[in-house]
Amino acid sequence: MYGMRAQDNAPATHFRSDRLCRVNGELYFSTRENTLEGPFENPQVAERGIREYIERMQKMSNRR
Repeated sequence: MYGMRAQDNAPATHFRSDRLCRVNGELYFSTRENTLEGPFENPQVAERGIREYIERMQKMSNRR
């Protein structure tokens, strides 16, 4: 994927990856900010958590 995020200075190649992972048997997702969010009960709950995380980050970005 070739594109530009709002915080990027120039276009670059960004690769999507599976952001869900298990740590000690618990389900988490990783973020661009290099954090692990979770744990979640199952992949469906984790997907909802991802959507909620994105919404929070967008709201924070709009406040700036």
